[in-house]
This record gives sequence, structure tokens and C-alpha cells, in this order.
Amino acid sequence: MKHLSILVPRGQNNLSSVVGPFKIFNRANQYFEQAGKHPVFAIKLVGTGEKVDFYHGLFTVNVQRHIGEIDQTDLIIIPSLNHHYEEAIAGNEALISWIYRHYKSGTEIASICTGAFLLAASGALDGKSCSTHWAAAEHFRRMFPRVRLETDQLITDENGIYTNGGAYSFLNLMIYLVEKYYNRETAIFCAKVFQIDLARNLQSEFSIFNGHKQHDDEVIQEAQIYLEENYREKISIQELARKLNVGRRNFDRRFKKATNFTPLEYLQRIKVEAAKKFFENTRLNVNEVMYDVGYSDSKAFREVFCRITGLSPLEYRTRYNAYETT
Repeated sequence: MKHLSILVPRGQNNLSSVVGPFKIFNRANQYFEQAGKHPVFAIKLVGTGEKVDFYHGLFTVNVQRHIGEIDQTDLIIIPSLNHHYEEAIAGNEALISWIYRHYKSGTEIASICTGAFLLAASGALDGKSCSTHWAAAEHFRRMFPRVRLETDQLITDENGIYTNGGAYSFLNLMIYLVEKYYNRETAIFCAKVFQIDLARNLQSEFSIFNGHKQHDDEVIQEAQIYLEENYREKISIQELARKLNVGRRNFDRRFKKATNFTPLEYLQRIKVEAAKKFFENTRLNVNEVMYDVGYSDSKAFREVFCRITGLSPLEYRTRYNAYETT
């Protein structure tokens, strides 16, 4: 039987990402047993103390095994963290070292949402791709520049490391892992029991573009403000660079370094974010929204919108429009 370690870091408050994996993998084991098979995993809650409080002591998790007692484990699941990432890393140094040691010995690791901060702090993600909650992406990039962050991806799978996007999308990662370690039939069964949408593979449609302004390049901040205030107009990036007295190549390089986007990509995301709000809150049709955000080519608008959100403009409007759902 394989061993699954669900970590319970100190000082965290996201109980669902501890309980969720525990319930799903136990249910997968039960399904196997009912079919006359041996359960795949022995599942333990693992940490550095006997108990961890959640939500200011409202709930308490009893840790079943101390990390010092775990010589070998096949899969480690790191739950999501609260928003104090530096404190979480400082308060879980022994756990982070334990994660890295087991990864180097061949253990596979899955991080849930902002649990990627603990995983990245171990060094196991250096040079690799990962996902995390879109709202934490800018903070993550500043802290871990050697990690390739894939903000649009719901799940990443690379060299025995699995990560997922934000919040309850961890359920999709758990089903993904159930299929890997059990089989497709068990994954479908668990998806039906817990009512998890197997078709989801992107977190793009849920993200909110926040501008990426936590940097010190004042010229680029000025450019960002200009793009955000004038996105409906026909904007020449060449003219914008000239207006700011910066050469085009240098402007593109500085913009990419500061925001992680090229100026054109940034402008496209501003337009798409504005379009999403129109689709959510007005009765405007797709063409009306397209013109309102500065596009005149329906094919180009659709391609950009699909690439950024994972949905067509019509699909997004149908799914999220307040008037369509009431």
C-alpha cells in the first residue's frame, strides 16, 4: 500500500484544503474496497505539532503523524495558506525542508492553491512550472522569480509535481490525482459523488486582472495608467513609448520586466477585463461590447477573449450575465 501525507502547516486557516483531500482519497479507497481491490493509500495528516487551530481556534485538526516519523511517503499534499505567506514560510521551515528532502528521494508532491508558496520555498519548483491563485500571482512572482508561474492553468503536472489554481479548484486536482493513482472509473465515481466538474481545466474565466503595479518603475506605471484610461482608443505602443521618452525596445523590455506582460498583452487584458464586466452587468450583446472596448474586428476580439478567459465572448456572457441567470 502506498502512503499519502496530507500536510497540516502551522499558523494557517484553510481547513477545506485539508479536509477535502482527506475525504476524496478515503472515498476512492472505499470504492476500490467495494470492488474487491486493496485500497491504494494509507492516508495520514502530517505536521510538526500535535494540533493546529483554524479560524482563530474555532476548529482544530489533530495531526496523526509527526514528520520525523515519516521515513517514506509516496505522495505529499500541501494545503492552501492564508495570506501571510512570509510568515507561513518562516513558521514552517522544518516542514519545508522535509518536503524538499522527500521530493529529492522520489516522492511526488501536489500543492493546493497558495500552498505553492511553501513548495516554492523548498526549492523543488525552481526552473519548473506551477499554478496558484490568480490573486496571489504577482506576490508569488516577486518572491520566486526562478519559477515559471502559469496563472491561466487550473492544473500543472511536471516531473512529479502537481499544482492547481485557486480556492475550490483543488477539487479538480484531487480528481486528477485519483485518476492517476487509481483509475478513470474511480475518478469519475468520485467526481459524481462530490459533484466536481471534470471539464474544467483553466482558471482564466475566474481571474480578475488587477494591473500588476507592485513595482518601482515610475515610467511603466505611467504607461499602465495611460493604457487603462485610454483602452477604448486606437493606441500605438510606438507612440506611447515616444511620449514617455523611451526607446521602443527598451520600453518593451522594461514593461515586460515590471508587469510580466508585453505592452500589447497588457492592453489586451485591460480590454478583456472591461468586456467581462460589460457581459456580467449589462444587456449589451457581443458586438456592442466589442466596439465599446475598442475592437472593430470580431474575429480578433473573439480570439483574444478566448485565449485569456478560456471561453468565447458568447459563452462568457451566457454563463455570467446577471440578466441571463435571473
